[in-house]
Amino acid sequence: MTDQPLAVVAGPDEHGLGEELAACGVAISRIEGLVTADALAEAGIADAAYFVLTDVEEATGIPVAKEKNPEVRIVTYATRSLPEFVATVADLAVDPELLDAATVAEELLADDDTGDAKLDDDADPDDDTNA
Repeated sequence: MTDQPLAVVAGPDEHGLGEELAACGVAISRIEGLVTADALAEAGIADAAYFVLTDVEEATGIPVAKEKNPEVRIVTYATRSLPEFVATVADLAVDPELLDAATVAEELLADDDTGDAKLDDDADPDDDTNA
């Protein structure tokens, strides 16, 4: 198993957010067609760090994704607004006309760079400069 985060991308990715996330080291699993509980499970939503939705017509998949993985970060990348019933569930809603895919990918990963200190096995326990 890899330490690489996983993003489940659902919908047509015409702006290339999936590719930009992959370029930043994120594993990508795609859902083509309807975003159902079975499709989410097959795509690996239980282990995903991100659920990226590019088709707001499939917004009913958002609460299902959160039910399967309460920690998943919900990102919509679409020109249309989310329906009201899921708008508060999404963590981030971005219009591709306002921010390009590369910027969104970089910002998503930058936001998740907290807590990396535990990965530094060479840190001196007596050095409290990072405390």
